[in-house]
Order: sequence, then C-alpha cells, then structure tokens
Amino acid sequence: MNNKRRKPSKASTPECLCLGAGPALSELLRRLGPPEGARKHFETARLEILKGIRAILDARIEQVSKRSRKGEKIEVE
Repeated sequence: MNNKRRKPSKASTPECLCLGAGPALSELLRRLGPPEGARKHFETARLEILKGIRAILDARIEQVSKRSRKGEKIEVE
C-alpha cells in the first residue's frame, strides 16, 4: 500500500472558497432585480432625495447664521 498523500492538482482546486457560487449568485440577483429603466428611475429619485435634504440643511444653516444674539445692554459707569 502506498500511504503517500497526493496533492490536488491546480485544475481540481477551486479558485475561491465559494466554489464558483459567487458568479451564479450575482447572476441570480441581477435577474431578480428591477429592469434597467426602473433602476435608472430609482437612481434619479435617490439623487433628488439627497438634493432635497441638502436644501433643507442649507436653509437651516442660513436661519441659524442670521439669528441675532439677544441680550441685555448694560451701561457701565
């Protein structure tokens, strides 16, 4: 009997731990996702929401910056 272990050849070893499931999973997710036209609409909507948030923040920054400091004037002798 030969008790020596053979090393697996390069051709039989997978290149990654996913055993080739990664590309198949990516393809499945691509097929399950929305069509390209819908994806473009979602992208545009996301950008518009971010622009709206930016406008709200800019307006709030302007309001806070314009506030005058209210205080009491004290005469010193």
